[in-house]
Amino acid sequence: MSDRSSSRIPGRGGRPEAPRKRRRAMSVAAWSTAAVILVGGSGLGYVYARLNGNIMGIDINGRLGGDRPADIDNGSEDILVLGSDSRAGANREYGRASGARSDTAMIIHVYKGHKKASIVSIPRDTLIDRPACTDRKGRPVPAEPFAMFNSAYEVGGPVCAVKTVEKMSGVRMDHYLEVDFTGFKKLVDELGGVKITTTRPIDDSKSHLRLPAGTHTLDGEQALGLVRTRKSLGDGSDLGRIELQQAFVKALITQVRSVDLYTSPKKLYDLADTATRAITTDSELDSVNKLVGFADGLKHLTGRDVTMITLPVRYDPADPNRVLPIPSGTRQVWTALRQDRPIPPSATKDSAAGKEDTHIVKGG
Repeated sequence: MSDRSSSRIPGRGGRPEAPRKRRRAMSVAAWSTAAVILVGGSGLGYVYARLNGNIMGIDINGRLGGDRPADIDNGSEDILVLGSDSRAGANREYGRASGARSDTAMIIHVYKGHKKASIVSIPRDTLIDRPACTDRKGRPVPAEPFAMFNSAYEVGGPVCAVKTVEKMSGVRMDHYLEVDFTGFKKLVDELGGVKITTTRPIDDSKSHLRLPAGTHTLDGEQALGLVRTRKSLGDGSDLGRIELQQAFVKALITQVRSVDLYTSPKKLYDLADTATRAITTDSELDSVNKLVGFADGLKHLTGRDVTMITLPVRYDPADPNRVLPIPSGTRQVWTALRQDRPIPPSATKDSAAGKEDTHIVKGG
């Protein structure tokens, strides 16, 4: 990818008009799904057999064909996880009732042996070279330089999102998982909330979250408020909010592992029903048996086994609302994933991400 810090097309990549509340709410969905699928899915297996009809699948492999990075069979797996508003009916309070957008994206790399994983968050406002795609009706969508990363899903849906990630990273995605954020707000409630500890008070007028310092068990609405919070922290950027999301997902992983899923058959069914209604997968995960088999291979992962970073970026000098990938850092990230190695700390040394004082939340 080219270095755009000194040259870019003025006016490109205008900020989407979708309300900020919906964009922020989307974030919790992606993090929630990562946690539940990584450590909770296998425990729901015996009731999932009744829930196949909830799962939506997309034949991404068939649509993309052979123009993809090599499929390296070394025991590792790479999964693209997106948060979206695609199942629009229940999402109206967070944005549009028609169309679909994705503003949260993570690449989960599960290492050989499935004992450790790395998660790379891609900021939605990252300027990238979007490849030519087709839209949801099969019509061609031309390539576009200097496009915001989240425009790939908007113009071409899941297939274009996967193609864009593969072109920018050189890493083949083994699976695709899309999360409906409203469903996963319900999931947090079904889990009995998520315990977090704040090291100082949070009072954010935009997210409407007010918490004193201390330990709290957040319900679904409060969890959405937490991951929407940015104005009261640092410079109010999305990069700072991603750090809050990363803290939340670790707390969520801890919560999922602590729930006894077998004490109440009704609770187990309700949790499975909520989870399967909230996801769209690639066609290799679009049944209960496939999804449970996938999750079973990840069941030993804990929060301590998952390393989370944000793609190394710097603010665009032409537009502080956009970020540009740092070529040296991103090369290190993608090379590490392709070679199934840990991401070196030097990859994020110069990144704008991780510099904000947002370390105020930890698992309870």
